[in-house]
Amino acid sequence: MTYKAPVKDMLFNMQHLAHLDQVAQMPGFEDAGLETAQAVLEECAKLNEDVVSPLNWEGDKYPSSFHDGKVTTTPGFKQAFRQYAEGGWQGLQHPVDFGGQGLPKTIGAACGEILNSANLSFALCPLLTDGAIEALLTAGTDEQKAVYLPKMISGEWTGTMNLTEPQAGSDLSLVRSRAEPQPDGSYKIFGTKIFITYGEHDMAENIVHLVLARVTGAPEGVKGISLFICPKFMVNADGSLGARNDVHCVSIEHKMGIKASPTAVLQYGDHGGAIGYLVGEENRGLEYMFIMMNAARYAVGVQGISVAERAYQKAVQYARDRVQSRPVDGSLNTAAPIIHHPDVKRMLMTMRALTEGCRAMASVAAAAYDAAHNHPDAEARKQNQAFYEFMVPLVKGYSTEMSLEVTSLGVQVHGGMGFIEETGAAQYYRDAKILTIYEGTTAIQANDLVGRKTARDGGQGAKALAKQIETTEAELLSSGSAHAQAMLKRLKAAREAFVDTVEFIAGQAKADPNAIYAGSVNYLMLAGNLMAGWQMARALLVAERELAAGNDAAFMQAKVTTARFYADHILTRVPGLRDAIVEGAPGVTEMALEAF
Repeated sequence: MTYKAPVKDMLFNMQHLAHLDQVAQMPGFEDAGLETAQAVLEECAKLNEDVVSPLNWEGDKYPSSFHDGKVTTTPGFKQAFRQYAEGGWQGLQHPVDFGGQGLPKTIGAACGEILNSANLSFALCPLLTDGAIEALLTAGTDEQKAVYLPKMISGEWTGTMNLTEPQAGSDLSLVRSRAEPQPDGSYKIFGTKIFITYGEHDMAENIVHLVLARVTGAPEGVKGISLFICPKFMVNADGSLGARNDVHCVSIEHKMGIKASPTAVLQYGDHGGAIGYLVGEENRGLEYMFIMMNAARYAVGVQGISVAERAYQKAVQYARDRVQSRPVDGSLNTAAPIIHHPDVKRMLMTMRALTEGCRAMASVAAAAYDAAHNHPDAEARKQNQAFYEFMVPLVKGYSTEMSLEVTSLGVQVHGGMGFIEETGAAQYYRDAKILTIYEGTTAIQANDLVGRKTARDGGQGAKALAKQIETTEAELLSSGSAHAQAMLKRLKAAREAFVDTVEFIAGQAKADPNAIYAGSVNYLMLAGNLMAGWQMARALLVAERELAAGNDAAFMQAKVTTARFYADHILTRVPGLRDAIVEGAPGVTEMALEAF
């Protein structure tokens, strides 16, 4: 099945919801208007539809392999990665000073969606490299930036993040890898890191590992962790590659999904110590790694949207082709394609509405990121930063949980054939599962949303968002159309449920933390559902105006219908989630541990 990038929907979001025209007025983004966005997205679509997408199924059948310490990627990956790098795609949203194109995240994130839809396993290599670039841009010395960034931004070298160890998964206070200071200012690194995405591969000349480790004598816990650059090959003074560093892949994992992406176990220091260079200051490693993690968390949310889009397209194609049973309304007196059946349409509409809602939410969040970093006004930067930080756990948590629902429905639309690997529907379902786990599980995103983003300021930031949603409600009220009134009813009920929940969290956070965290994932799902639904409400208003002006009737009508579906079938989940959070804690907390 061929993948077709949803460029029109992306441009609609950028123009009408993310207000790319305003982003393009910010310093450094003057050339990044809608015309540029369209040209970039169309080029990106071409490469991914023609070159990267055909390798997706191949990667599932012929995963990366490990032999004698070397990893060989799926046939075709190496060549495709060269085309990706030579096209300048790795540097799309990185600074011009180091050879990037300096485009806003609003455009870059859409290109990220296209790449991930084409091939989730392939896209993980650039995704991790982006995170490593962000960390070095923030905390690296001028010399480190000069040595590593141009080669990483050009795609000649790739990057990794090395956090996890066998005993230290989500709890990084348990990191035991150690770093011993050397007389020349470098460090020797010793330890084992697991789950390292593209920790070893054959697609680039060098791999720049960013590694968390403890300097000898550092404090216990997260306060004693430092961050190090540890390249696979040492870099000579003239920029050429030198000796092999003492970091080696000892195995790769056999996984449920994303099989083509090599997930490596890396051993540091088996032959005298891997040479590493401190990034920033000692004992501030976690702070710097969070920069990578935040970049990666947003990107993983986009992966959820990507795989959902791919599953939706495949399901629609199958539903058009598969003939089975007469339509229930008697409109045809012979068996018809299953897309005629109301329940199949319900499944397809659920897939479509969830995907479009999350795409709109991610696009608006990306524009906030751009404003937080580039807006000339300090107050505007601060407000956009707060908005973006609230949205990151939602983009990551809600969009990835959504992708499981959508890819599961994709299998269901195929019926029995969906359970057969050869149709390809099952691959999306298997690939999607990791998205709710890596870069912080859904529960970790939910804990962040509850603790840092809601309880810490007494719910003030969350309530400010609710006020913004009320503005959209007022616009829906004055629209007067039946679809706008239906959306108003559902959006208002969802916002009120959200405010109730925020007050419960703010009021009970200290008094009864178990009750709050028992409902944390439900709160994340409630908030994500509402924020995506809010963007669909805004999209509905825009589409109605465009229809009235006679613009692109088929696309705009479909947008109105999708938004209406979101209102009646997805936003309606929110009040039930509110009840589970505010009233449902005893059912979670009261069971005796020995009764499990």
